[in-house]
Amino acid sequence: MNNVYLDNAATTIVIPEVITEMNKIMDTYYANPSSLHRLGLKAENRLKKARKTICGILKVNPKELIFTGSGTVANNIAIQGAVNHLKKFGNRIITSSTEHKSVLKIFEYLKTQGFEVIYVPVNNKGIVDLDKIKEVINKNTILVSIMAVNNETGSVNPINKIAKIINEYDHIYFHVDGVQALGKIPINLQVNKIDLFTISAHKIHGPKGIAALYIKNSVIIDKILQGSNQEQGYYPGTENMPGIIGFSEAVNHLPTSKQINKIYELKNYLAEKIKKEISDVIINTPLNKRSSPHILNVSFADINGEILIHSLESANIYISTGSACSSKKNKISHVIKALKLPTDYQQGSVRFSFSQHNTKKEIEYTFKHLKDKVKNLRKIIGGKK
Repeated sequence: MNNVYLDNAATTIVIPEVITEMNKIMDTYYANPSSLHRLGLKAENRLKKARKTICGILKVNPKELIFTGSGTVANNIAIQGAVNHLKKFGNRIITSSTEHKSVLKIFEYLKTQGFEVIYVPVNNKGIVDLDKIKEVINKNTILVSIMAVNNETGSVNPINKIAKIINEYDHIYFHVDGVQALGKIPINLQVNKIDLFTISAHKIHGPKGIAALYIKNSVIIDKILQGSNQEQGYYPGTENMPGIIGFSEAVNHLPTSKQINKIYELKNYLAEKIKKEISDVIINTPLNKRSSPHILNVSFADINGEILIHSLESANIYISTGSACSSKKNKISHVIKALKLPTDYQQGSVRFSFSQHNTKKEIEYTFKHLKDKVKNLRKIIGGKK
């Protein structure tokens, strides 16, 4: 079989429609959208149209969305900009123990700047502890940053309930890393009362190097970058026109509800096969609507996840151990550690992540080889069968 790509949480294949639009932009709308001449105006109008398209999906005003170079940059702008603006009201900032490194690293830095950092634990399925949030939030709190969908387990956090807790206090911003949520689960920024929300193109079959940050119109954050006034001064510099147009075209092709259900079916099918036919496994992802359709995290006892990945690669099957941003460090993921798995399962954690372009035939092929590889690897080390 040709490549079976099941690493869509790391990045997705850029679909042909996006490539076509990006090529058209580079060929036709090559002018700087800040230029005063006719070609610059033409590019500016195309930029406005793209912003409007993305805002239409999010149901927000185009003035509330700024483009950035990545989800990491967007998270930095949101979190650092928020705490710099609100530090006169307090210095407690709250996040979860299983956030993406692009959030955790910012909180680590802010701790060195005198902020009191609180890490909220999660349960054994990676869902944040609401009671703990209620316990640690107080009048000295200025920011809560909790991801919508965990990038390693696919667990969906109760964003609406967290927002209700936050809204009982003044001067607290709620930032949500929604990079793994866009196009996967319903998100209503108004209903959920989210102040700052991060999205990224390369998770939805768009290009790398372009992301966006929603900033609610009533929210003020400090600008942490200096330069010209592009993107309202939050991300100064000439706009990445091919990337932005590619992003908007990818948004036009987000999976339908029927396709989302198909992704759920593929995930559940693989999970059930693993549970029934492979011994000594733990499914770390909740197999219900408390998880995103596209991520399945599984731990195999007495297996090294990295060896399993390369073993499957020999059959043209591509999965991961977790976040692509941290996987090359060859350490057990902080997310897996937070789940408090038995020691002999932790190193054998792998992530399968799906898209609407995967098929049941691919999943059947994947399971056949997965079962064989796990059996053979356990024989070699003399562990479980």
